Amino acid sequence: MSAPQPPEAIPGARLLFSLDPAVSHLNHGSFGAVPIGVQRTQQRLRDEMEANPLRFFGPGLVDRIAHTRRHLAAFLGADPDGTALVGNATTGVALVLQSLGLRPGDEIVSTDHGYGAVGFSVDRECRRTGATHRILPVPLTATDEQVVQIVRAGLLPGRTKLLVVDQLTSATARLFPVAAIVGVAHQHDVPVLVDAAHAPGMLPDPVAGIGADFWVGNLHKWGYAPRGTAALVVTPSWRDRMEPLVVSWEQAAGFPGNVELQATLDYTPWLAAPAGVWTLRSLGVDRVRAHNAALAAYGQRVVGDALGVAPADLPEPGGPAVAMRIVPLPDGLATTIDAARALRGRIADRLAAEVAVTSWNGHGWLRLCGQVYNSPDEYERLAVRLPALLAQR
Repeated sequence: MSAPQPPEAIPGARLLFSLDPAVSHLNHGSFGAVPIGVQRTQQRLRDEMEANPLRFFGPGLVDRIAHTRRHLAAFLGADPDGTALVGNATTGVALVLQSLGLRPGDEIVSTDHGYGAVGFSVDRECRRTGATHRILPVPLTATDEQVVQIVRAGLLPGRTKLLVVDQLTSATARLFPVAAIVGVAHQHDVPVLVDAAHAPGMLPDPVAGIGADFWVGNLHKWGYAPRGTAALVVTPSWRDRMEPLVVSWEQAAGFPGNVELQATLDYTPWLAAPAGVWTLRSLGVDRVRAHNAALAAYGQRVVGDALGVAPADLPEPGGPAVAMRIVPLPDGLATTIDAARALRGRIADRLAAEVAVTSWNGHGWLRLCGQVYNSPDEYERLAVRLPALLAQR
């Protein structure tokens, strides 16, 4: 297996961001980074809001949100009439869960690659309704066909009321075959919620062709939108059953308006989000995706080599556009969530590098991302210094 080569830098891309140059920001996937131009767009919207709050929150706001929604839905390959803007992916998940009408004896099925906060939300809804939550173990090395078979065997028609599956997993940076999974679930009359928190901006047309009943993704990660911008896409048969988490003045309008308008919520992140899409397109969407994926692969190999991980033992993400990679940490490190958080903090404080450290199935993993503001030497510096830090148990 030949070593991956770093991609050529996109000229001027680093200057689009206000990130601290003294820190290596190798964890774009957690909170993203908002380009300076998008920050300024949002600030102009804030200024407009504070100059005349009554006008800003007046009747025209609903139309402005709808216009923004149509723009973002087109970028995602989604139906704008079935797309609602929400604060983040976990908010969209919570909205779907409380709209299901679960009862005792019902169950929700997910995989052990799911995001922790989504699992908490599922567990809370199950406690509230008397339903149960069943988690399907999926080996990290499972092929797409094996993943589909695991899901097929794990569904109980008549009892399973929802399957929750990640499009791109947070903990393991694995691209799941969601279209095939949705097809299998629908054969058993099981609706599917796709947690696509990392998909918008990273994956091309992340909604189109999947056929999921519910899809939710953050635009404030790889789509360069201000934080607090996500999209919930709902298939036509479920739209009339969607109930907002907070009831407000657009309740009679139905989905998606009743979900979006919540009185004095700060809508400036949503209204500024098209500027993020414009920034991505100005750089070249395909160019950015290819650059980021190649850089993440390079960083994974460089750090893996430094930690003595054989190339064959470095997990593959399952897709050429995935800009996140994981590296296994030495045994005994980051085996719990608390230990993972502590190690992440040590790396940030001592090495001036922001990374993600996760604990999955009792083993610690280092997650690295690639973004246009990163350079190969940032991963190389981390690789040189990280082994000594990890040796200090």
